[in-house]
Amino acid sequence: MAGPIDSAELKKLYRHRWQPNLKIPVFYGIWIGLGAIAWNSPYLAITWLCYLAMGYMQMGIMTFMHDCTHSVLFKEKWKNWAFGVFAIAPMLISFICFKEDHLLHHRHNRSAKDPDAFTMGKRGIGDHILFYAYAMFGVFLTAIQFIFIFPLQKFRGKKALIHWSEITFHVIVVVTVFNWASRQGIASEVFEIWFWPLIFFGFFNSVRFVAEHYGTPWNSGQLAGTRTIISNQIHSWFWNNINYHIGHHMYPAVPWYNLQALHAQMLPEIARQNAIVDKSYFAVFFYAMISGPESIAQNLELNAVRGSGTGGQLADAISGPSKG
Repeated sequence: MAGPIDSAELKKLYRHRWQPNLKIPVFYGIWIGLGAIAWNSPYLAITWLCYLAMGYMQMGIMTFMHDCTHSVLFKEKWKNWAFGVFAIAPMLISFICFKEDHLLHHRHNRSAKDPDAFTMGKRGIGDHILFYAYAMFGVFLTAIQFIFIFPLQKFRGKKALIHWSEITFHVIVVVTVFNWASRQGIASEVFEIWFWPLIFFGFFNSVRFVAEHYGTPWNSGQLAGTRTIISNQIHSWFWNNINYHIGHHMYPAVPWYNLQALHAQMLPEIARQNAIVDKSYFAVFFYAMISGPESIAQNLELNAVRGSGTGGQLADAISGPSKG
């Protein structure tokens, strides 16, 4: 655990409230509204801006789904499952696969057993190809990982049945929708309004994913091995505080709407352990793209410099001193 957080305060942070989740229909309303504008706009620039914004909103919706993997979006477990399956459907992957992978990531954060720690390797050609392919085509690699690779490696029995049932359901929905769209003569339009926002979502997700852990100390636990990114309050609102990632890793049962308060409670321990708090997703992502995939030797050297006080955090190399 992190440093001492008053048990009464922690109990408050664990408490569920239904009012913050009213954002869920608001987000879906914005997402659908942007789709309607893109569908009807005669201007290509407006259409593509809407696709971009839809991808950004989809990232926000996925952070709701992410809370479902920890069974904290709703009090009732079945509601978390139902919403998780519904929210992840546009990505065509199964909720159970994302959930199981994500819980393993939490259990083995920034270690050899972490299924998400693909940025760490030996900086060989294959490591570089995978690293930059994820940055550019993350949505496709995510689909391959969660539809085929992870479930074939990890699932047997009940979990395998649930996974392939979800995938079968997705296939039935897609075939039904596109058969209908084809009869209406709008199949290409339906494809575009689903596909292009998904591509933009994939990019935003890659930025988020890389920035949360890239360059943090290897095999050093939940707090030190995670990065919080302060960003700005507008972005935090749209991405449901997922940027307060250290607190989430230390206390994953704290719902999204209490993560900023948790961060404030954890600041003394964050400072004591010299954990990484940066200001910008894109600054960290840009640094990662310049630096390339990680190696253990590189990681040790980087964090030795950071810990000595002679160097700042990752983004310092390109954006000046960070808070941390």
